[in-house]
This record gives sequence, structure tokens and C-alpha cells, in this order.
Amino acid sequence: MPHTYRVDRTEECKPYKASEFFRTLSAAALADFESLAIRQTYAPREVLFEEKRNPSRVFVLLEGQVKLSMNSMDGRRLILRIAGPGELPGLTSVLSGKEYEMTAEVLCPCKIASMHRQEFLGFLLRHPAAYASVARDLSQEYTRACEQLRTVGLAATAPVKLARLLLELCGGAQQTERGTQFRLTLTHGEIGECIGTSRETVTRTLSDFKSRHLLDFRGSTLMIHNHLALANCAEV
Repeated sequence: MPHTYRVDRTEECKPYKASEFFRTLSAAALADFESLAIRQTYAPREVLFEEKRNPSRVFVLLEGQVKLSMNSMDGRRLILRIAGPGELPGLTSVLSGKEYEMTAEVLCPCKIASMHRQEFLGFLLRHPAAYASVARDLSQEYTRACEQLRTVGLAATAPVKLARLLLELCGGAQQTERGTQFRLTLTHGEIGECIGTSRETVTRTLSDFKSRHLLDFRGSTLMIHNHLALANCAEV
């Protein structure tokens, strides 16, 4: 179960200002949103919402990562992407009122702000400037969907798909003298679900990348030594 936590009133709006969605809103709009939102911590594997369910709340991811996926009738799963801080997963369904088209599952400990759907719609009516942020967010969602289709549907080989995914996941990661270091929170099976291939293929391809000194990994920590060479593998 999620845990509700208190927020220092002097710090309450800072996480929203780091979000692309809220960055252009006025202080009054941010304060209004904060007065309606409930902040909670979520543990890994907790589900925020499920596909085919009607939307009841809007979620703002403040810290952590959330896995967005679609499932088939025969149990197959495609992970669409990993949502990060500042994002509003499921916003399209919240606005339309139609069933969720995806499932959102907490990947690592998260702090999330949420409010009832009707309260969020009322917030938009009171602050019309927020519609520009909505349009920008939906545009980004469309771009991400196109990129996902391009990788899964058009990339010729598993190494190309995996290289593209790793480059996406390492965006904004820590830069060290040895390369780009980040924590890979996905299992090999989940990586396969991101790019439409098997766990065995992912394991084999990662080992190949390691043998070519493109990257190295210890536990869940992955180090990309040669970013340019990996980009060449991704054909970008």
C-alpha cells in the first residue's frame, strides 16, 4: 500500500518546477495544484493503474521510475517505456475519460503526487495556461510512441534494438572518467519485453557488447565505455 507523507510548505512546489509540465505555470497555479494533490510513497511492483480500467486519478511522478506496458490476451507483454520524474503517466486517458491503454507499475521506490480526475479537470479550467503544458506533454507522448515503433518494428536486429534502448536509458546519467554509469533497474527479461525479443537474446547481446568493450556491468550498475561505438551499433 502507498504511504502518505508530509511536505515542508516551503519546499512543496520545488518538485513540480523541475517538471516540464509545470515549469511554465504561475506560482498561483502551482499552489492550487499542491492544495489538491496528495503525496505518497510507492514500493516496487505496486500498480498505479491497469489497462482497460477507467481513469480515476492523475499521477505526477516526483521521484523514481514507473514501467508502462501493454499486455496481450495470451500473456505476452510489451514494455512501452520507463517514465521518470516530472512525467504524468496515463494523462491521455485522464483527459479523454476512456479506459487506460497501458498498465503503470512502480519499478523502484517512488514519490508520487496524485489527485482525483475531476479535480484535475477543474484545475485546468481555472488555469487555462496549463493547456499549453497538456499539449506539449501529449506531443512528447506521440514522439515517444513513434520512436518505440521505429525501434521495435523497423530495427533489423536485436543488437540494434538493444543499443538504442541503452542509449535511451542512459540519458542524463552520471558521467565518469570511465564512461556513462547508471543503474539498470530492468531485468534481462524486461529488457526483452522493451524491444520485442527473448531474455536469452538480451543476455547474449549484452555479453557480446561487453566482449567488444562497449560496456561493462556489475549487478544492476551498467557502465557504457564507448558511447560513440554504441551509437554506431544503434545505427543513429
